[in-house]
Amino acid sequence: MFESYDDAVQFLYTNLPMFQRIGAAALKPDLSNTLKLCEALGNPQDQFKSIHIAGTNGKGSSSHMIASILQEAGYRTGLYTSPHLKEFTERIRLDGQPVSRAFVLDFVNRINPHIAQIKPSFFEITVAMAFNYFAEENVDVAVIETGLGGRLDSTNVIQPIVSLITNIGWDHKDILGDNLQQIAGEKAGIIKHGVPAIISERQKDIDTVFIQKSGEMQAPLLFATDVYEVRQTQMKGTNILHVVKDGNVVFDSMELPLQGNYQRKNVAGVLAVVDALRDSGFVITDDQVAKGLTGVVANTNLKGRWQILSRRPLLICDTGHNIDGIREVVRQIQAQEYERLHMIIGMVKDKDITSILAELPRDARYYFCEAKIPRALSAEQLHSAAQAAGLHGEIIRDVNDAIITAQRVAGDGDLIFVGGSTYIVAEIENL
Repeated sequence: MFESYDDAVQFLYTNLPMFQRIGAAALKPDLSNTLKLCEALGNPQDQFKSIHIAGTNGKGSSSHMIASILQEAGYRTGLYTSPHLKEFTERIRLDGQPVSRAFVLDFVNRINPHIAQIKPSFFEITVAMAFNYFAEENVDVAVIETGLGGRLDSTNVIQPIVSLITNIGWDHKDILGDNLQQIAGEKAGIIKHGVPAIISERQKDIDTVFIQKSGEMQAPLLFATDVYEVRQTQMKGTNILHVVKDGNVVFDSMELPLQGNYQRKNVAGVLAVVDALRDSGFVITDDQVAKGLTGVVANTNLKGRWQILSRRPLLICDTGHNIDGIREVVRQIQAQEYERLHMIIGMVKDKDITSILAELPRDARYYFCEAKIPRALSAEQLHSAAQAAGLHGEIIRDVNDAIITAQRVAGDGDLIFVGGSTYIVAEIENL
């Protein structure tokens, strides 16, 4: 029996295979462990309504936006996302509040007798914990984000009322497939028989994957951008959305605190999910949708999405970490006004380092760091690869030391960006 939350969480970190630490070796190629864990807990995944979300980029932001809208509509809302940035309890939320440490401790003690027999991964345990929590708390609905892929993701034991698939891009090719069609096929694995499937955006050569899968599953399919047009403008540092549905203005000058230009793609999918929820009996007004989007950061404590940490010099972080996410980050940087650009970058070993570095600005001063996890690419290796790509700077292993150094040499009109890996952003102090 564990006596403290810290002991229980440390046990999960050190004794269970964890993707964050060791990568693909932590993954089990089927759902059997999750099903055994759920069975031991009385199958909590069948005791609440859910919304299932997969995708390469945008699934986290979309999950938080949907949860925020449901909270504004008065529904008792669960939210499961991964990885966490600062605290393990961030992964499991109820109406925006993290699961209590007391519940985590109690759960680990209850499930511990089954661990030796089932041999689950860290992620499988956290999924079972989330489902158990949502069932015990009698949520009206839970928003469930996949961890990796979809078809074989541990979360894929739920029967949702609607499924959402966001942008498909290049990530985890060693696990999901070496072309976008294969990756999309893995994500499409969350589409269930007869359950409405929303695809956030049309992408050339990928649409047919979802059309075929939804046909096989007799699931209603909707590409959100066929219905919603979302335009995005900046006004005094705030994102302003103009939303048109079937030619009619739905929202005009609606504020969205999430900054990246890529959010307009996510918003279309989120609004289409709201329509599907309404069709299934949820009562959600347009005013509640607007309040949910405007209040998403406050309602769900979402962090790390083009987040402004300080000004003069402007300091921004973003968790974008694959080639498509980095491209969006670079577009956003190019849209900013600044005198000089400082890039604090760290990555993990299993990314396409060369392709990502080729996307980064050449006219920046770089600070190469590394996260404190085994998967981290060493700052020396990153520095060497960056030099070969024509990027120049210095090695400062700790991200916070790099921020202090950049702030010391930067002028008030400069821009400092921190990113390249979720785990780099997670180590920023006072995030």
